[in-house]
Amino acid sequence: MDVLGVLNLGDVAQTFSKIGMFPVFDLAYYIVSILYLKYEPGSVEVARKSPVASWLCAMLYCFASYILADVLLGGCPLDYFQYNSHILLASTIWYLIFFCPLNLFYKCVAFLPVKLVLVALKEVVRARKIAAGVHHAHHAYHNGFLIMVIIGYVKGSGVALISNFEQLLRGVWSPDTNEILNMSFPTKASLYGAILFTLQEAHLLPVSKSTLICLFTLFMATTKVILTARHSHGSPFVLIESWVCHLLFGSPLGGGEEEHHATPAPAPAPVAPVSPVKTKEELGEGTRKRKSKKAE
Repeated sequence: MDVLGVLNLGDVAQTFSKIGMFPVFDLAYYIVSILYLKYEPGSVEVARKSPVASWLCAMLYCFASYILADVLLGGCPLDYFQYNSHILLASTIWYLIFFCPLNLFYKCVAFLPVKLVLVALKEVVRARKIAAGVHHAHHAYHNGFLIMVIIGYVKGSGVALISNFEQLLRGVWSPDTNEILNMSFPTKASLYGAILFTLQEAHLLPVSKSTLICLFTLFMATTKVILTARHSHGSPFVLIESWVCHLLFGSPLGGGEEEHHATPAPAPAPVAPVSPVKTKEELGEGTRKRKSKKAE
C-alpha cells in the first residue's frame, strides 16, 4: 500500500474510473465492433442485398451485451434502444463503414496504427461494462456470486455469446463457431475479469474497484493491441489453462488447439503393384516354352 501511495495509483485509478465513455470511447467501441462485422464472410453482400438485416447485425454487435444482460435479469431487451444518441452514433458508423464512397472511412479506420488506438479504447469500454454488470447484479442478488459472474461475463462478451443468432440474421448457420466451444481471448478475459470483479464486490479481494478497473483495463488494452498488431488469434492464457486442465481434467498438455487445427499429413502416393518374383522352376518352364515355339 505504501508503494501505491507513493505512485499515487489510487488517485489515478479514481480519476480514470470517473471518465465518461460517451462519445469518444463508445465511438471507438462501435467502430471496432462494426469493423469486425465487415470482416465476416458475406457481410458486404448482405449489406447490399438487405440493408435492414445488416443494420440489425450491426446493432447486435454494438449492443448485444446490454440486450442479453437485460434478458437474464428479467428486463426488457429493448431498454437500451431508448438512448437515441447511442443508436444514432452506431447507425452512422455502420453506414460509413459499409456505404461510404470509395470505402474511404473503412480504409481509414482499418489502417493499422489507427485501428490499434481504436482497439485500445474499445477495451476500456469492455472493462467498464464488466464492472458495471457485476455491480448491477450485486444490487439485484446480494449473495448471488454466480449470477454476478454470469452478468459480468455477458456484459464483456455479449456479441460473441449470441454470434449464432447474429449469423442467422445474415443467412449463415455455423454451429461449430459457438463461442462456448471455442473461446477467444476477449471471451476468456471477460470471464476471468467477471470473477475478479465479483470477488472485489464481495470484499474478498483487497483492492478497490477503481484500482481493479484501472489494472484490468491496462492488461486488456495492452494484450489486445499486441495481438492485433501481430494479427494473432492466440491467448496469453493458453499455457496456464493447459496445465490446469491437465491437472483437473486429465487433458493432454500442450493445448489441443494445435492438434485439432494441425494440417493433416498428406496421403501416401499409390504404389504400383510389384509382380512377384518368379522361382527358378517358373523361369525354366518359360524358357522351354519359348524354345518349343521357335522349333515349330
